[in-house]
Amino acid sequence: MAVSDHLRRLRSITDTEGHTSDVDDHTREEHLVDAVARGIQGGFVATLIMTAFRLPLLRSLPPSANFWSQYVGGGDPDDHPIPGIALHLLYGVGSGALFGGLFSLYTAGRSIEPEQRGLAWGSIYGMVLSVVGVQVVLQGLLDIRLEADELTLFHAGHLVYGLSLGAWVGSRTEGVEDPEREYEYDDGN
Repeated sequence: MAVSDHLRRLRSITDTEGHTSDVDDHTREEHLVDAVARGIQGGFVATLIMTAFRLPLLRSLPPSANFWSQYVGGGDPDDHPIPGIALHLLYGVGSGALFGGLFSLYTAGRSIEPEQRGLAWGSIYGMVLSVVGVQVVLQGLLDIRLEADELTLFHAGHLVYGLSLGAWVGSRTEGVEDPEREYEYDDGN
């Protein structure tokens, strides 16, 4: 179902008496824009976290440096650290925007807290991105075949991304009573 179709479906809400009323289009569009903005923020933060996780383990630039060197700049990927990191950040922010929009449109599972849904769907989303990254980007576009240990760390990095993104978006989604309020922990007394 296209986003526009889903938005049309959301435009009518049934009230407790069974009557249908139109919801202001502007409100639904604002809702989606806010969700995408949360996704952009989350994508930025999650990409920084994923990069901090992967750089010391793999001791190499993200594959986006390979992409830049092969399709834009030429030379060795190590010659392009800034464009490689910038492109990696752009991918992460774009993927976060998509996740934010999709997360706001997903209506099933509303019985669990947004933070829990964010973690669950974020981890799945991160792994889907990882599989697409391996199959399409690494193997398809760049002709790179990772060894088993590198592949494991590649997937682990994307799982970290997905968990971070899902936690960010879920903790800032409507339904959370006050997103500005800090969590309070019960001291057991």
